[in-house]
Amino acid sequence: MAGHSQFKNIMHRKGRQDAARSKIFSKLAREITVAAKHGLPEPDMNPRLRLAIQNAKAQSMPKDNIERAIKKAAGNDGENYEEVRYEGYGPGGVAVIVEALTDNRNRTASNVRSAFTKAGGSLGETGSVGFMFTRIGEIIYPAAAGDSEKVMLAAIEAGADDVQSDADGHIILCAFEAIGDVAKALEASLGEAESIKAVWKPDSLTPLDEEKAQSVLRLIDTLDDDDDVQNVYANYDISDAIMAKLSA
Repeated sequence: MAGHSQFKNIMHRKGRQDAARSKIFSKLAREITVAAKHGLPEPDMNPRLRLAIQNAKAQSMPKDNIERAIKKAAGNDGENYEEVRYEGYGPGGVAVIVEALTDNRNRTASNVRSAFTKAGGSLGETGSVGFMFTRIGEIIYPAAAGDSEKVMLAAIEAGADDVQSDADGHIILCAFEAIGDVAKALEASLGEAESIKAVWKPDSLTPLDEEKAQSVLRLIDTLDDDDDVQNVYANYDISDAIMAKLSA
């Protein structure tokens, strides 16, 4: 999990070594290319591209990879990525939102549907579970940014809505519409963030026993392994005891 226990139920992404790193770089590059295509190829003039590059740097993505992804947006390589969101229910009635960037909607839809079906869940229509989540801005800083009091004061000054701090770092939440302004203000006081993005925060959580927890995590891993899938959000609640047992 991400290490921030308060929000371990929002998003789950594996942290395997070489293969996972290559896959993460590929997904980051795709987001950079799409951002550059949908706006100017200059980060200073394109907020989405600026955030995409910043997130890539936070993952130690090489500069050459970033520049290549930007240049790819101006080329006629035949790839035209489309943003698609899928919604459905996983094991135990857990609501799941899947965000994808794809150049083949049929392929991606088939893969996502298959993952839900094999897990004993079901893929629904767009909006079938979205009402159970709120779109917000999430800005993550490492623990080195300062203690909880320093970060809290900086977040309040920047106009953020909430801060969750633990030994691994700080998660700062704000209104979706304010993410750019809040991030800019925080950078002035805390430095560059580790991650800046819009996320789907569940309004309520669904508690799971060990069996259902294992099935849900397996579903999320399967979805996350798909090259077209960028982010997976779910409203599950797994106790620390069960999570420790499954991670052993």
